[in-house]
Amino acid sequence: MPSSSAQREPSREYLSCVEREEELDRLRSQAKIRKSLLVFGPEGVGKSRLLSAFVAGQPLALYSAQTRSPRELLLALLQAMHTADEAIDVPGNIGALSSSSLKGIVHRALDAQPFFMVLDHLDGPSRVVSGMIKNLHYYGRTPVIFASRSPHMEDIGALRPLCANKSERLEVKNWPQEIALEFARREAERIQLWASNLETTLPALVEWSNGNPGAILHMLKMAQLPQYRAGDQIKAHILYVDYRMGRR
Repeated sequence: MPSSSAQREPSREYLSCVEREEELDRLRSQAKIRKSLLVFGPEGVGKSRLLSAFVAGQPLALYSAQTRSPRELLLALLQAMHTADEAIDVPGNIGALSSSSLKGIVHRALDAQPFFMVLDHLDGPSRVVSGMIKNLHYYGRTPVIFASRSPHMEDIGALRPLCANKSERLEVKNWPQEIALEFARREAERIQLWASNLETTLPALVEWSNGNPGAILHMLKMAQLPQYRAGDQIKAHILYVDYRMGRR
């Protein structure tokens, strides 16, 4: 089997998840009681970073970074299973096996260990993909932790019944201004961004982002580009206009 370190650790960037301990505790509690959970919040809020931090401390978490087909899901789960328990028998020619054979191996592994699935970047999964996820969920009473951009769950389609109750949902919110500003300062230092007006630019970026980590990261990267520099200063307002207009 190829190494699945990339599968189990989707992002090293701010793996500590600044001020996300409450959400991490909720994820850990949900794993202990073996209940499914929907993690929802706006794009860029840090759902993937949160799941990454959670998975890093959970040896029985089966992480799939993206699920576009049943076969892709089964292969990702098998890679994660092999990392978690080398005693699980995974054939060397796994890439040549049929989806039916892969499914049988996954079923046997779910019988052997109390795994749970962590599915990231689900975006309107097809009926076939949703059917496979439901099958694995119901087969071994395997909990599913997955992400959505909307509390109304339009982007997870037929999987909505897996988290029908409010107790089965976790909202990830944008950070308050003081935490977002500390995040912006640390990230600017990490990417070695400097400008004579940096101390006035960072609070502006935080305000414009509404405390959204992904938006902050994107605008900081834009601030490195020559078109947003004038001498030793950042042309912050032009940067913001271009960001809002999608010129990124």
